[in-house]
Amino acid sequence: MKTQEIANNLVKWCNAGEEHKCYEQLYSPDIVSIEMEGSENQVAKGMDEIAKKGEWWRENFEVHSAKTSEPTVADNWFSVRHSMDITHKPSGQRSQMDELGVYEVKDGKIVREQFFYNTEG
Repeated sequence: MKTQEIANNLVKWCNAGEEHKCYEQLYSPDIVSIEMEGSENQVAKGMDEIAKKGEWWRENFEVHSAKTSEPTVADNWFSVRHSMDITHKPSGQRSQMDELGVYEVKDGKIVREQFFYNTEG
């Protein structure tokens, strides 16, 4: 798969609430996922650690709505904006969150993702 096709599928499936398809079809088994410094699960390597990161997210956040922007593609990289309306379950605090996701593609699979977002507030 070409980078543009991978990016388009990620956007389509995220917006349809079918993120599991991204992990099943677009990600390399050796994926590296990087969150902001100081974040819980800052670096996850491989699908097992990605699954644990997802479990942590579902345990700690309720997602009321989410939207992923159209991708910007450059060679084997692409980026999207993920916008979410979420509630932090332990505190009950509801907030709007935007993050920039940057993805690297090699051999037709996403091999690296990194997220950038405001860690204050």
